[in-house]
Amino acid sequence: MLALIDYGAGNLHSVENALRAAGCADLRVTADPDVVAKAERIMLPGVGAFGACASALRSVDGMVAALNRRVRDEGAPFLGICVGMQLMADAGEEMGTHAGLGWISGRVRLIDAAGTDAKVPHMGWNDVVPAAHHPLIERGEAYFLHSYAFEGADVIATTDHAGPVTAAIGRDNLIGVQFHPEKSQRYGLALLERFLTWRP
Repeated sequence: MLALIDYGAGNLHSVENALRAAGCADLRVTADPDVVAKAERIMLPGVGAFGACASALRSVDGMVAALNRRVRDEGAPFLGICVGMQLMADAGEEMGTHAGLGWISGRVRLIDAAGTDAKVPHMGWNDVVPAAHHPLIERGEAYFLHSYAFEGADVIATTDHAGPVTAAIGRDNLIGVQFHPEKSQRYGLALLERFLTWRP
């Protein structure tokens, strides 16, 4: 069973539809930490500001504890999308500094496009370029929409927007993508298909 976490901060309908199109037959959209604690694999979407998403996740009683236990301690495959990926970091610096889950060392900072023609937010299709081998990440084009980007360890793919910008992070059973697989057509569906059978 795949648990798609509903904490009021994700584009759940589109992600759910994409997962079903990718072949996910056993999907639970849930805000119940007990369901998360039993899930075979877990996805955390996220749209909006880092601090608001972090607060919303922590406001679901028992959810962070269930995630830490099932993902960090027990090794369930985990995929974070957009702000869901950013929340894997130590902290985010959007409208103040806010604590993340601290799963991957790094911080989420405003994209610096000063002195370039690039605009912030980074919006639209852009290349995903693998920076290290990972079974889920392939070279291709994906859809991005964000103003803040991860800076830190375990970067497995980048894109170019006024310089290198993190497109994906990963380590062990953890992976996060800054782009939106559910909006990335065939490239995104193929990523979700690989996640559904991933055995880290």
